[in-house]
Amino acid sequence: MALLHTPVKEDGFIAPDFCLKGVDGTTHSLETCKGPAGLLVMFICNHCPYVKVVIDRLVDDCAALQQAGIGCVAIMPNDTAAYPADSFVNMQVFARAHNFAFPYLIDETQAVAQAYGAVCTPDLFGFNAAGSLQYRGRVDSAGPNEAGPDTVRELRAAMTQIAQTGKGPAEQTPSMGCSIKWKN
Repeated sequence: MALLHTPVKEDGFIAPDFCLKGVDGTTHSLETCKGPAGLLVMFICNHCPYVKVVIDRLVDDCAALQQAGIGCVAIMPNDTAAYPADSFVNMQVFARAHNFAFPYLIDETQAVAQAYGAVCTPDLFGFNAAGSLQYRGRVDSAGPNEAGPDTVRELRAAMTQIAQTGKGPAEQTPSMGCSIKWKN
């Protein structure tokens, strides 16, 4: 597994539309996922150790952000033939095990991950109400480690700021994770 860091956010980047099947059996789009104050798009998977260490904090952050009017959606972009731990059935198990209260979608063609320029899991994209990218950073200051009492919830703070002002923070620390498992 190649460790990658996300690039800095691209100014002027507008959220690409998508239409993907969710673990709930329904199809979700950008329009159905966004909230009145913005949207958090999370590229994650089931097997990545970087996702596993942050997933419960991420679910907790999403619950708070949804209360602030931010829609949240997770997208699994990996090649499931090469990585069966990321299969649709295993996505359903993962979502239930971690009490996802947001859509978890499969990007079978990987076209959505490519459109967003996603590079790793987790790769987090925070958009304002107009669909403009305002945050591309990590979940929190613990990074790939267990959170402690001094952990700063960077994603939550950034998305709350975006909900209130439409603008993300000037300083953003890249996320790090396993490379997306692209199809050959």
